[in-house]
Amino acid sequence: MISVVGVGETEYVRTSGRSIQWLGIQAARNALADADIDAQSVDGVIPLGGSLFTEDLIAGLGLSIEVADASPAPGGNAAVSSLGLAEALIESARASVVLIVFSRNGSSKNRIADRIRVLPGQQFRLNLEEPHGWNTPAAWYAMICRRHMAEHGTSKAQLAAVALTMRRHARENPRAMLRDRPLTLDEYLSGPMIADPYQRDDCCLETDGAAAVLVVAGEREKMTDRRAVRVLAVASARPQSPDDLTNRIDWYRIGLSSAAPAAYETAGAGPQDMDAAMIYDCFTFEVIHQLEEAGFCARGGGGEFVASGAVELGGMLPVNTHGGLLAEGHLGGLNHVVEAVRQLRGEAGSRQVEAARLVAVSGWGDWGDGSLAILGSGQ
Repeated sequence: MISVVGVGETEYVRTSGRSIQWLGIQAARNALADADIDAQSVDGVIPLGGSLFTEDLIAGLGLSIEVADASPAPGGNAAVSSLGLAEALIESARASVVLIVFSRNGSSKNRIADRIRVLPGQQFRLNLEEPHGWNTPAAWYAMICRRHMAEHGTSKAQLAAVALTMRRHARENPRAMLRDRPLTLDEYLSGPMIADPYQRDDCCLETDGAAAVLVVAGEREKMTDRRAVRVLAVASARPQSPDDLTNRIDWYRIGLSSAAPAAYETAGAGPQDMDAAMIYDCFTFEVIHQLEEAGFCARGGGGEFVASGAVELGGMLPVNTHGGLLAEGHLGGLNHVVEAVRQLRGEAGSRQVEAARLVAVSGWGDWGDGSLAILGSGQ
């Protein structure tokens, strides 16, 4: 068993004026301070995102040069799957205190048009898709959404329900980039079209900032007086044809479709037991999609589920109580783990889910790599 004992962030902004290294080190320091654990106690490091390296953290934090490290695959699945890597480092006795850090200048420097070049399957991108204008994540994933709309009747009003819910949640979060920018349905519908049916407010933010999570072996929880949050299960999987979406037989089946049942089995709990969920919301439909594939509702029923108010604070399954990637900031999904920890500690203020004891966190990356982590309050 592993536990999260510290979390830390920088501000989430559009132009930080700081290097990726500075941001990552600051978030890591904040996580260490949150747990009241000295940097010299860290013996494992997992840097995420491909722009921050173990050596940066050794130099910036004064970590031991003997620190063990691991790097997950790039993409939005890494934040959740990194909890599984931390568990592997701890269970193999390579480390007992593992620092996970994600840092990005995604608004001022390394924007989405640059990042897509590191995705797998470039032979499909360059020779088949780009000549026809299918050249950004918004365009690729919009096609999954369009198929769902055709086959299951998912509507723009249901996509809007996701966007408006995330914006309402952000208003309760002082860290959220869009906390002071309420969104109405008319404003949502009048937004510029990005890739039909995705308009501006269907798409996640580009963010400068960093987040960090400190994970320890269960027996080392006594290092800190901080309330530990238990990582009850982590499972990760890839979709069929993991390098390509175009020729996939089932466009709805993703890594999460396999990872979620495995995580529930390990945790001894099911989707009906979750008090909240942090769903990787790169686009509005991906909330609907992943809610279905994680078993929170039937396939084809996600649109009605979100439109019913079930995902709002006070609803059956509050989703992304911090505002998510759509309204808080895009920190590769590690900010979703941070929010889950705060909910389980009872530290979320006006957005607190009452008596939260179990929270699910999903990851989504590349062409549908997926993870599910189940975190528990430890009580």
